[in-house]
Amino acid sequence: QVQLVESGGGLVQPGGSLRLSCAASGTIFSVNAMAWYRQGTGKERELVARTTIGGATYYADSVKGRFTISRDSGKNKVYLQMNSLKPEDTAVYYCNFVATTTPGGPLFSSWGQGTQVTVSS
Repeated sequence: QVQLVESGGGLVQPGGSLRLSCAASGTIFSVNAMAWYRQGTGKERELVARTTIGGATYYADSVKGRFTISRDSGKNKVYLQMNSLKPEDTAVYYCNFVATTTPGGPLFSSWGQGTQVTVSS
């Protein structure tokens, strides 16, 4: 079983920065993709950024140029650097891993518990 733990959320003023971290523990053979999602109050969960095993990255249009996803594959960690934060970035941020636990095994998806990011003056 894989557990994900996020950290780094908090309260920041508009224009400020935060860095979210997510660490995985448990048995992981290979990580296919690591991603960050967010869910604002009364909104659906949305994909913010993703990085794949091949190094490809994806960003939602709303965060392009402001957020950067990075990873430390050797330590099964993923980060989200968030700059120029806006009030509309306020949400609970969740990390997600898609991985296998055995060679050739099925992919599974794991979620963290979420970390609150609030952008407000």
